[in-house]
Amino acid sequence: MTGTLPPPEFSHRVDLREISDRPVALSANEAERAALATRFDLTSIGRLEAEVTLEQKGDEVQVQGKLSADYVQPCAVTGEDLPVSLDEQIAFRFVPERASATPDEEVELEDEDLDEIFYSGTAFDLGEAVAQSLALAINPYLTGPDADTFREMHELGEKAPDGPLQQALKGLKKD
Repeated sequence: MTGTLPPPEFSHRVDLREISDRPVALSANEAERAALATRFDLTSIGRLEAEVTLEQKGDEVQVQGKLSADYVQPCAVTGEDLPVSLDEQIAFRFVPERASATPDEEVELEDEDLDEIFYSGTAFDLGEAVAQSLALAINPYLTGPDADTFREMHELGEKAPDGPLQQALKGLKKD
């Protein structure tokens, strides 16, 4: 049974025939930011904006610009909400979908292939690419100022537990 994917939360489709030299500015509205916050396990997203230029070369489109966001993320240790501001350069390329490789075929990727986003037809979703760029920029292990104290209070970290297995292993250790 195959399911369909839900529509992207921050969709902004661009038709190849409408690409110009003008920069494209995207800004997520409140509902889009709330849906993306849920998708990315963030407490909230207060601002998500991007300004990019599109350079078309045949069926390929090179995208370069800046991603800016303000969001609140839980600390990976304490769960405490931490405000984060992000200003980051982004660059990727939209390329037409290729025939898929056979399951046993080895595929080698070059550096320039790693930032490719496939599309089909005559349009691609720039908003979803910006959302994915945000997801890649989020630090999944972000810790706040109270993380070390929390670790010590709850005996988390480097100290190994002192159970029967650890006692047996200590007996085997040569000094």
